[in-house]
Amino acid sequence: MTNNRRAVFLDHPSLDLGDLDLSQLRASFSDLQLQEQTPPDQVVERLQGAQVAISNKILLDARTLAACPDLKLILIAATGTNNVDLAAARAQGITVSNCQGYGTPSVAQHTIMLLLNLATRLKDYQKDVDAGLWQQSRQFCLLDYPIIELEGKTLGLLGHGELGGAVARLAQAFGMRVLLGAIPGRPARPDRVPLDELLPQIDALTLHCPLNEHTRHFIGARELALLKPGAFVVNTARGGLIDEHALADALRNGHLGGAATDVLSVEPPTAGNPLLAADIPRLIVTPHSAWGSREARQRIVGQLTENARGFFSGTPQRVVS
Repeated sequence: MTNNRRAVFLDHPSLDLGDLDLSQLRASFSDLQLQEQTPPDQVVERLQGAQVAISNKILLDARTLAACPDLKLILIAATGTNNVDLAAARAQGITVSNCQGYGTPSVAQHTIMLLLNLATRLKDYQKDVDAGLWQQSRQFCLLDYPIIELEGKTLGLLGHGELGGAVARLAQAFGMRVLLGAIPGRPARPDRVPLDELLPQIDALTLHCPLNEHTRHFIGARELALLKPGAFVVNTARGGLIDEHALADALRNGHLGGAATDVLSVEPPTAGNPLLAADIPRLIVTPHSAWGSREARQRIVGQLTENARGFFSGTPQRVVS
């Protein structure tokens, strides 16, 4: 039964570029409205009479929830729950479900892609080819930038859940040794190397942990200085994990061999960001696109459908509140 199951997707284009199959999700409701990016002052209006709100990043705070008495279910089209006031939802009897593990293959390959780009200096060589320098070369090749082989190098992983595990397997396929680092705020484990011991041992660091009060800026100037000279840093988790000013400085002073990030502390970076300065060498920035393969986004649609149907059948799925 889908009678009286009205749902509103508040920021549908943030997930669907017109390339996804929404038929099963539509069939879960009597009415599914797909909205463009919803301005804050229109959220309450658009949710009036709806039993289900679907949001990727639109804020659903306590005041908004209180003004939407018909809401019974919030479906987050992502893993992070920071855009929903979970305590307010709980107090109002609203179930909140998220999506989990949908982007593992996409983010894992993006992480390794960034690491490979740093190791091969692809950005620099492509720039020189575009500038016509290869055409002017006196020999058959350009070798102006040092190329590093990943085989035999040591990768430090911070965050070894599903995503970190996938990155570890790909790194090992390239012949890398993988060490797992301890994350602040978590119990000590014998298979996790304390951060101060980990950093001087590794040739590359990748981050796959959540952002919280323990991990905000836990990679700062001191930690970057502990890394080997020439080490790489790759962040496809959350921008706030790294002190962005410190990372920019470590690249400018030549201590790091390179860095790549798919995330910034504020997104989109409309007010600028230290890592967007034009003078930072050996830095790759991608626009939070690691998660966005068509396959990953279709998995989100599938999980939204499962979460909706589970709720209406009395067996809620992936409940976070």
